[in-house]
Amino acid sequence: MRTALTVAAALFLTVRPVCFAAPLPIVAAENFYGDVASQVGGQYVGVVSILANPDQDPHLFEASPSVARAVSSARFVVYNGLDYDPWMSKLLDAAPSSNRQTLVVGRLVGKRSGDNPHIWYAPRTMLVLAQTLAGAFSAADSPHARAYEQQLAQFEMSLKPILSKIAFLRSRYAGTPVTATEPIFGYMFDALGMTVRNQSFQISVMNNAEPVPSDVVGFENDLKSHKVRLLIYNSQASDPVADRMKALAKAATIPVVGATETEPAGMQYQQWMLNELDAVDHALAGATTQ
Repeated sequence: MRTALTVAAALFLTVRPVCFAAPLPIVAAENFYGDVASQVGGQYVGVVSILANPDQDPHLFEASPSVARAVSSARFVVYNGLDYDPWMSKLLDAAPSSNRQTLVVGRLVGKRSGDNPHIWYAPRTMLVLAQTLAGAFSAADSPHARAYEQQLAQFEMSLKPILSKIAFLRSRYAGTPVTATEPIFGYMFDALGMTVRNQSFQISVMNNAEPVPSDVVGFENDLKSHKVRLLIYNSQASDPVADRMKALAKAATIPVVGATETEPAGMQYQQWMLNELDAVDHALAGATTQ
């Protein structure tokens, strides 16, 4: 269902400069995981993030030789798992190394294949990852263990505004009926206590499958009869039936908010999440006053 597009790896590959003479080389499949690694590791790590272009669909990514070389020389590799980035496990299998540690974030938070893979929208995920990274960095680079511990503490503190915003929105909007074109925002909806409709439709779109007619009709009726107060759509993926639902929502004056699958350029994870939450708050507050 998505646009037929081969994404060149060069569009995604970004390197964060570091000051330390011999940083721990880290490769992250997704830039939000690379961001967390950079925040926890500071000047003692060198991070390469593969998926880093918010204007492209991550599901269409194809790894290039330069990506394979980065993975083969990494001391740590971090990726999502849950069938979201299967190309990474193939690269790891092609270049085995006894000196490399692999962190599969889905496993760290107890998820399994078939679960919603968009776990970076779950408030707990980045905390668990940061704590795991700090321990791994300290074990690999013990002279700087204290620095990793301090940077972890700073990261943990920086998540508090996100948790406070979630608690505020939950107190205000828990139980609010909402929907989405695919389950990109699903874990955050759960944290906010909202009631998510049309989940079967969302899963079909996420899996590049045609939603069954009854799911399409149900979604359309929810929008036309105002049974939902907000629509979240994946702003990085193109799908005709999802685009139709977005258009119907706008025609019915139901607020529409876009969510991205990669961290926006020039922004850290914390601000990205706060911006998404602010957009939801603004949309629902505006709908309430209409």
